[in-house]
Order: sequence, then C-alpha cells, then structure tokens
Amino acid sequence: MNDEQLLRYSRHLLLDEIDITGQERLLNSHVLVIGAGGLGCACVPYLAAAGIGKITLIDHDHVDLTNLQRQIMHQMDSIGMSKVASGKRFLKNLNPTCQVQALEKKIDEPLLEELIQNVDVVVDCTDNFLTRHLINRVCVNHKKVLVSGAALRFDGQVSVFDLRNSSSPCYACVFPPDPNYVETNCASMGVFAPLVGIIGTIAAAQTLQVIIGFGEPLLGRLLIWNARTTQVDEINLARHHACPVCGSGKP
Repeated sequence: MNDEQLLRYSRHLLLDEIDITGQERLLNSHVLVIGAGGLGCACVPYLAAAGIGKITLIDHDHVDLTNLQRQIMHQMDSIGMSKVASGKRFLKNLNPTCQVQALEKKIDEPLLEELIQNVDVVVDCTDNFLTRHLINRVCVNHKKVLVSGAALRFDGQVSVFDLRNSSSPCYACVFPPDPNYVETNCASMGVFAPLVGIIGTIAAAQTLQVIIGFGEPLLGRLLIWNARTTQVDEINLARHHACPVCGSGKP
C-alpha cells in the first residue's frame, strides 16, 4: 500500500482482525454485484469505500424518480441514466482508486458464466426469484461464494452460501425452485426505505468478512430483520442432499 492508502484505510489497519494483511486482500479482490437498485445502492458504496480493488456492477435498468426514496447512489440528475452509469459516477467520487466495471445488461447465464470466472465473491442484490436461482446455480457450478440479500415491505434477509464448504447449503436448498412462483417486487408491494440500507450494508459486511477471513460469516445461517418490530432472528440452514442444484438430485 502507498502512503495515501495507509491513511485512507487507517481505521481498518487499527483492527487486529484486518490490519495490513486483510486490507491488502480487499485491495486485490474482485467482487461482482448484480443489481444497482436499493440493495446494491447500499452495499456497493461500502465495498468501494472499504477498499475492494475491483467491482463489476451489472444492471439493465434506468433511474426514475420512484427510485430516489431508497436508492442512495442515484440523485435527481441521475434520472434517465442507466443505474450502473449513475452508480459508477457515485463510486468514482467516493473512492477513485476502486476500479468499477459498469455493465448495462440484463443478467443471463452466458454472461454470468463469463463474468464469474475471475471474481472472488458474488453479491446478489436482485429482486427476481428466477434470477436468484440462476445466480445460485452458476455460483454452485464454479464454487464461488454467494452473498444473498433480499428486502420487501418491512422484511429483509441475508445469508452466505459457500459450496467450497461441504456442509454449506446453496440458495436452492433453502428456497427450492418453483416454476409456479408468483413474482412480487417493491413496485407493487412497497418497501420501507431504510430496510434496503440495513440489508445492503449487512451484505457488504459479509462480503468483506469472507474476503478478509475473520469471524463467523452467515454461512449456514439466515439472518432475518423485521423493521416493524426492530427484531432480528436467525435460522440455521442445512444442506439438502436431494437439492436439485447442489445435492444428489442434481441432473
């Protein structure tokens, strides 16, 4: 690290669990974040500020006025811009040393197969059930760590799935694929503005923790946040050997 980086990240360096070794791991890491909406807008700035070396941010959507209630990377002059372009501009002002690759594309399997090759962690900040299963399936196949967050109305959840660990479940173990699933999103159901900030920053913290390698990430655990009661619950998760993605039920 150079002198500017030593100063910028000095508060991390004071933490024994991070120190210079952990900070260098962050600086040399590459994180793929899928979704530049509410969750992504809370997660990605903390990844960039903390010193992630490269962030690939992908989203096909554009900023509109309804987003500004909760999507803090986007501002009034972002309306009409692609969310990834708006996000990249925000992140470059926040930390110019972070390399940001902005892809204005809708995620699909060939693109994800291409992007996932050289990343350390994938963060799912989407709001689409089918997309979540696609991301999980590719992460399982490539044994990439997946940090997954979700938020709707007043309820949020976060977990970490790491198939390098033989006991770790995958997303499909917890939320089995359902071809008849009826999609819901905040456009029709609403979302409490700070909720996406809470869940998104927890997802960022989990990502940093996994990369640095300290403490106990939410591996095999689902953290649930209820914004109505300010109650946090935790559910232990087990790998399902009959899971169609990571278990014996896999085709």
